[in-house]
Amino acid sequence: MTSFPFKSLLAAVALATAGVAGAQTTTLLNASYDVAREFYKDINPAFVAHYKKATGKEVKIDQAHGGSSAQARAVNDGLAADVVTFNTTTDVQFLADNGVVAKDWAKKFPNDASPTTSTMLFLVRKGNPKNIRDWDDLTKPGVQVIVVNPKTGGNGRYAYLGAWGSVREKGGTDAQAAEFVGKLYKNVPVLAKGGRDATATFLQRNIGDVLITFESEVVSVNREFGAGKVDVVYPSVSVTAENPVAVVERTVAKKGTAEVAKAYLDFLYTDEAQEIAAKHAIRPRSEAVLKKHADLFKPIKQFTVAKYFGSLSEAQKVHFNDGGQFDKLYTPGAK
Repeated sequence: MTSFPFKSLLAAVALATAGVAGAQTTTLLNASYDVAREFYKDINPAFVAHYKKATGKEVKIDQAHGGSSAQARAVNDGLAADVVTFNTTTDVQFLADNGVVAKDWAKKFPNDASPTTSTMLFLVRKGNPKNIRDWDDLTKPGVQVIVVNPKTGGNGRYAYLGAWGSVREKGGTDAQAAEFVGKLYKNVPVLAKGGRDATATFLQRNIGDVLITFESEVVSVNREFGAGKVDVVYPSVSVTAENPVAVVERTVAKKGTAEVAKAYLDFLYTDEAQEIAAKHAIRPRSEAVLKKHADLFKPIKQFTVAKYFGSLSEAQKVHFNDGGQFDKLYTPGAK
């Protein structure tokens, strides 16, 4: 009877173990905002293939979606996301201020760490029965406006800032803007928690005459509910919404996933990912890709948050923190 040398057995076990370890799949968690759900369903398999081709390594991407601010709080409270992909810089800055992401997160990637942008449009019932054309129409008697709570989601903050800025763009004062926004929110029957909740309220619960939401939500609505259910209205002016991203330093340090997390966010700037963004009506940063899809991204006059509010952080303090301008203008159930 031949015996297998013990040292050889140990070597074989070690080799097998090393092989299993080498074949292990790295899993990343991306904490993202509601309206980006369909976008990342396409981005993630594209990145998995891209990363496998570039490195020979396997990676799996898990997703967590919700209102942008709610997701930021969840990550801050311990949700082990490797990356965050939000729709307002204040939500990333909140994590930076708490030491969860890098203090200089906005310098870690191009375009202030915002690989894509969007803007706010109106979705109305088929045929636009209330004849809604611009922001002013949202304050008319009998018009019900569906919008996200600006205290829980970036979608809602940009809707609020878009409405406020629309008055300033016409030469109005902040006092006139406050009066206008107050009238608009008197036409809001219920505040949605996040972008998808707002869409469900409008299309599934059939509440409201107009939904203020990201341009990208139009594509999601057509896919989920069928084309032709709603009409899209481009207002005369709207706000530029940046979609910031960051590596969650606290998580990647524990999991050893820093390299993969960075590669994932770098991928968002590639032509392949920018094309996927365009497919989902999210405005790509790439001028070439944007130009290629000029038929989808209709020209619309836009203003930046900085123009009237200084920054999103400043807007947060003045308008959306407890006791801020929004709390003064909005009374639940008021008519």
